[in-house]
Amino acid sequence: MTEELDQPLRRILVVDDEKNIRRMLTMILEGEGYQVEALESAELLLERLAKGAVDTVMLDIRLPGIDGLSALEKIRSEYPELNVIMISGHANLTDAVRATKLGAFDFLEKPLDRERILVSVRNSVERNALTAKIRALEFAEGSDEPMLGESTQMEKIRAQILKVAPTSVRVLITGESGTGKELVARALHRASNRSSGPFVKVNCAAIPAELIESELFGHERGAFTGAIQRKRGCFELADGGTLFLDEIGDMSLDAQAKVLRAIQTGEICRVGGEQTFQVDVRVVAATNKDLEELVRTGLFREDLYYRLSVVPIQTTPLRQREDDAMILLNAFLLRFAAEHATPPLTLSEEAKTILKNYSFPGNVRELRNLAERLVILAEDPISVDDLPANIRGYQQDSRSSDGQGKGAAASNVLDLDSFGDLTLRELREVVEKTYILKRLDETGWNVTRSAEILGIERTNLHKKLKQLGIKKSE
Repeated sequence: MTEELDQPLRRILVVDDEKNIRRMLTMILEGEGYQVEALESAELLLERLAKGAVDTVMLDIRLPGIDGLSALEKIRSEYPELNVIMISGHANLTDAVRATKLGAFDFLEKPLDRERILVSVRNSVERNALTAKIRALEFAEGSDEPMLGESTQMEKIRAQILKVAPTSVRVLITGESGTGKELVARALHRASNRSSGPFVKVNCAAIPAELIESELFGHERGAFTGAIQRKRGCFELADGGTLFLDEIGDMSLDAQAKVLRAIQTGEICRVGGEQTFQVDVRVVAATNKDLEELVRTGLFREDLYYRLSVVPIQTTPLRQREDDAMILLNAFLLRFAAEHATPPLTLSEEAKTILKNYSFPGNVRELRNLAERLVILAEDPISVDDLPANIRGYQQDSRSSDGQGKGAAASNVLDLDSFGDLTLRELREVVEKTYILKRLDETGWNVTRSAEILGIERTNLHKKLKQLGIKKSE
């Protein structure tokens, strides 16, 4: 990809009925690296704006047909974020006051001064870029965090990021919930040539199916009930940067088709619109689901899967990198102590031993929540009694199996006489159903986490629930 495409594009529309003025402004602005389109009327301007993707408009007040001030009023209504610099060869105080009230970014008088033009346009583009970053942060849902850990698995992921980040290739990040897939996506963005551009996150699972297209591609005013003005979508907000599609496995098939088209062509169309326009976006996707299984069952498009997974990166659950758990916990304890203005905490040896043996089924997210809880509630040093009951109970369960084996531990819990004359198959089903229900209740019916505790794939647990007739009671 060329260096120009890796930088946010700066698009300027020049609107003046005088050909020489259009030519002069085009030469000045293109000489400074701006992309310029010159138009001779407000009518052509309004048609062009419907196609999207413009940074700044330079608009003459005196125009045939729709005059500049009337066009400005319409622009402020339909494109409230677009900066408009007004130009006048017959300046008067009334025009200047009206243009200001209508929301003009600046007001330039003819004859135009080169330095004054460049300062005005530069200020407009910089403010527009800042506004875009602020909007992108609203979608990012969180600040950047370092990827901590010294395990071989973490070193492998870091090496993959360093190789892949400088390219424009699409990446699919897979792994269990809470293993830091978003951190990997952010690290890819920071190490890429697009790091100065926006990072926009979309949680596909959190947005209703009927709104996902509007969130991704934007919408025109009146496209549906409640669409009172045009809205830019996440693809447009991420122009020149990275779009992170989190929980991509939960996206509807209709939305998948439109995302595929956007990836293939680089073109998007707002909901309710007819015009398409180009965006320059790197797509990074993530999921905790088995997309290959979803493809086989017809719930995910095969062509989109292969478009997204050019380079797959697999995150590792915390239970498989035990040495990283204590590194992360100590880092979180220090961070939350600073945030809550409390003294730093240390771990007693007994608490440290229990935590080292704990599997953290909720992965880094669970560990982070534990750290904040301890900072707020525990005394220094953190004792076994300060740990949550489920962690202390996990340690107790592990000890009850030592030297006896799991079968011996289970025989202490199960009263086999109470099952009467059940066949072996019936007994197995009763025990399976009882045990699965117990784990589901413990996790608040979180199927993903329950599957982790049970040591089976999430899809297999769903099959078991159907097979055993297990349903969540209302």
